[in-house]
Amino acid sequence: MHCPYCKHPDSRVIDSRVADDGGTIRRRRQCPTCDRRFTTVEQTQLAVVKRSGVIEPFLRDKVVQGVRKACKGRPVTDADLARLGQRVEELIRQTGLAEVPSLSVGLAILGPLSELDPVAYLRFASIYNNYESADDFEQAIAELRHGPLNDRDLQTV
Repeated sequence: MHCPYCKHPDSRVIDSRVADDGGTIRRRRQCPTCDRRFTTVEQTQLAVVKRSGVIEPFLRDKVVQGVRKACKGRPVTDADLARLGQRVEELIRQTGLAEVPSLSVGLAILGPLSELDPVAYLRFASIYNNYESADDFEQAIAELRHGPLNDRDLQTV
């Protein structure tokens, strides 16, 4: 790590702390040349592999925006959506993969969304799962009546 003051190519770690519920590490460093201290933040990068093969960074805000459309007109707050986005990111990180297929992201959304709002879940699932008939909706409603989806569904991908 280069010193931001004197550009020396090395530094010594003085202190390390976990931040953001384990998602990042904050390190306090000291330059051996100028003795000045500075802070760095390390975060693992998640990437989503689209069906087309394009790889793009995982963005929690993109998940929230997609779910927000399904929640339009429903009693779902921005705080609820933020918690859902965080939970989806945690589920994705639990897979241990640096690059996850977009299908896994969609599956990670379905479980928490079914718990948050069943109508929003049906809206999102109808697009995500490409429902083609009323039978598809009836089957999804029957599954919801047996209880919300759980996180194990993500592991089947």
